Amino acid sequence: MDIAIDIIIRIMGVGASLLLLVILLAGAARPSLKIPLAGLVIGGASYLINSSGLAGSDLPFRRLIDLLSLITPFWIWLFARRLFERAPPRWLLALLGLTYLIGWSLAHFVDAGNGPGFYIIHFTSLALVADLIYVALSGLVDDLVYRRRLIRIYLPILIGLQSGGILIYELIFGNQDTNALVQTVNGILILALILFGGLALLRTDPDLLMMTDDRNSDEPKASSLSPSETVLKDKLRDAMANGVYRETGITIRSLAVHLDTPEHRLRNMINQKLGHRNFSSFLNGYRINEAKEKLADRNLVDLPILTIAMDLGYNSLAPFNRAFRAETGITPSDFRKAQIDQ
Repeated sequence: MDIAIDIIIRIMGVGASLLLLVILLAGAARPSLKIPLAGLVIGGASYLINSSGLAGSDLPFRRLIDLLSLITPFWIWLFARRLFERAPPRWLLALLGLTYLIGWSLAHFVDAGNGPGFYIIHFTSLALVADLIYVALSGLVDDLVYRRRLIRIYLPILIGLQSGGILIYELIFGNQDTNALVQTVNGILILALILFGGLALLRTDPDLLMMTDDRNSDEPKASSLSPSETVLKDKLRDAMANGVYRETGITIRSLAVHLDTPEHRLRNMINQKLGHRNFSSFLNGYRINEAKEKLADRNLVDLPILTIAMDLGYNSLAPFNRAFRAETGITPSDFRKAQIDQ
């Protein structure tokens, strides 16, 4: 009976994967998300096949299925990183690809069983799962896109249970003769993960899957605002003009308290009306504009860049440099030199 249930779940998972691939190819999601989603779908289906022994006895085919299945955590991690607008650098992607390839090669052509290749793959995958959970939860408060905030909550739970759970289980007990109940539960979680991706594509949300850049329009059309929103917009504009953005550690919650307005109304204003997807990008718009003024001021040429960063509310120089480079494409010191040398 348990075997029959397990087979049914796996068939459903593979079928859902094929359907999701068709939807993915025809969908309007941005390409940067389509690629990891496709990898997630193919990897999930490959794992369902590989762990059930349905891949057959043909070794090259079985090895390919194994390779596709073991890199599934990588595709999940990459999808989440890009969805949360924390795309990893290319060198890291290349390093991870090489790490997985080395681990897979060792597991199939050098060692047997739970050798070095097994541990390289599992510890790398666990590190990606841990990073995914950290990135998702650490950006929860800053995120202004409602549906993406929900994903930041539910995706780590699902990934922690499925990928993290099976990786830890296999590290403890090995990957041979995995308990039938564990395999069934894991199959259910993979199916849920595939359906999770399918639901995101079937309900394509422009703010979630198609747009990546803030619209940065701090003056919405008056006709688009209700009377209460107009009042809130004016209060927010006055607070920014008075330099509230310079407060170190300011959050959207503390700003809502300062404006005496519910947090959800302020989130809606900054996201839906002003077009910002993250609270930090909203603050950085004001902070970087003031930074550029100070850096271009000849009377402040000897003012340390660290002092400018601290005066604008940054805790250290590194986050200021990242925000400034993201806004202007150059470092604060290069910007100052270009302005002073004019």
